[in-house]
Amino acid sequence: MTTFFYAIGDFLTWTFGFFESIGNIFNNAVIILGFIGLFYWLNWQRKFNKRAEENPNQLK
Repeated sequence: MTTFFYAIGDFLTWTFGFFESIGNIFNNAVIILGFIGLFYWLNWQRKFNKRAEENPNQLK
């Protein structure tokens, strides 16, 4: 039974080695995509605000 648990531990150690090869690439990609999404959303918000200023007959 001990060899079974050691085999599971060795397998998990091998699979987590994948994260060491990735390093910080995933974290940096998430941060960059977050900023791209932020600027995309801010651009849409600017367009909506401009459209709201042009139409004074709306409920605010």
